[in-house]
Amino acid sequence: MNMREEILKKVDERTAVIGVVGLGYVGLPLAADFAEEGYRVIGVDVDRAKVDMVNQGKSYIPDTPTETLRGFVEKGLIRASTDYGALGEADFVFIAVPTPLSKTRDPDMGFVMSAITSFAPHLRRGHIVSLESTVYPGTTDEVIKPELEKTGLVAGKDFFLTFSPERINPGDPVHRPKTTPKVVGGVDPVSTELVCAIYDKVVKKAVPMTSARAAEMVKLLENTFRAVNIALVNELAIMCELLGIDVWEVIDGAETKGFGYMKFFPGPGIGGHCIPIDPLYLSWKMKSLNYNARMIEVASEINTSMPRHVLQMTANALNDDRKPLKGSKILVIGVAYKPDIRDTRESPALDVIKLLKEKGAVVSYHDPFVHDLREEGMDMASVDLTPEAVSSSEAVVITTDHTGTDWEMILEKAKLVIDTRNATRGKRGKARVIRI
Repeated sequence: MNMREEILKKVDERTAVIGVVGLGYVGLPLAADFAEEGYRVIGVDVDRAKVDMVNQGKSYIPDTPTETLRGFVEKGLIRASTDYGALGEADFVFIAVPTPLSKTRDPDMGFVMSAITSFAPHLRRGHIVSLESTVYPGTTDEVIKPELEKTGLVAGKDFFLTFSPERINPGDPVHRPKTTPKVVGGVDPVSTELVCAIYDKVVKKAVPMTSARAAEMVKLLENTFRAVNIALVNELAIMCELLGIDVWEVIDGAETKGFGYMKFFPGPGIGGHCIPIDPLYLSWKMKSLNYNARMIEVASEINTSMPRHVLQMTANALNDDRKPLKGSKILVIGVAYKPDIRDTRESPALDVIKLLKEKGAVVSYHDPFVHDLREEGMDMASVDLTPEAVSSSEAVVITTDHTGTDWEMILEKAKLVIDTRNATRGKRGKARVIRI
């Protein structure tokens, strides 16, 4: 039996061992999905606290409940380690580590390269490696493959290599990884076939691509599409404001067309690990080819300017009440980047808070999912959403529309509400409401 047939046999018999590097928002749910299908999973992370929690069956990722994780750990289906050597017994190794932007807004490949160089000494014949982290087109072929081949093993012959971008939407109970097709592009056809084979056991469908570059571009298209359309509707909101038109009514009206239109919403900016960052990976790559990705750059400029627009809305509304922004008590509702999760990565609410503080406002926040902020120079704790907290504030700024928030109480007790999410639409109260 040759190597390919042996691997496919292990996949079918569920005796293949899965390795997952990076046990965060992507890696831990991925490990749980494989374990649910009966595969034994070895997780590796440099964070000892995460490793210890996994081995104790305690989840720190809301999309992977503790009860679920504990069951897999007790059955011996999931174990975690800080030692990359543990991956020597794995057949498949999925790398799911962060790919942020540097301070100069260039791709920061530090986490990926650290994972690759740490794993490389343990690479062996028959290993199947798949990069899940979002990267610029060409990364798998031009960066990952040469680094792994420094071991003397050859991709497509001794080991197999693909790119398969994660498609996780935190907090979404409908579009789960298991119900979402998974794109796979390898450095050769057999690599693609093998990773498609394992994913066909775990997700709705594996979608083979002709190359790793094509798969890398798929991920960037998905998130660039969203970033550009959000920028479009953000700019439209500003236009409607200047024209005295309700942008939310316009969006609802356009949606009745039924074809040729997809609804997007304006807001205080864009957040999460993907949409604000991934398009700039593509823009950076194109600059190396002397091409300016103008639409991506303009979209990024519009979206990143929205927190400042919210600041100006707040200042103008207070000015109408003959109150200065400096010294005013401002209560911000929601700091997670989207409803009903605790993830604050790239959240525009953080920028809104910083800008308000820079202008001298006395800022507090309420978020039932984020109990404290200890990042980017902030040292704040969530306050209780009480009538007293609302009525004692000169303005309430809604930046995240968590379900379960008592909007009626806010409208009844607040003096002024700046609603960037249309959370109070159709609700009544005494407060003066300014919507984005």
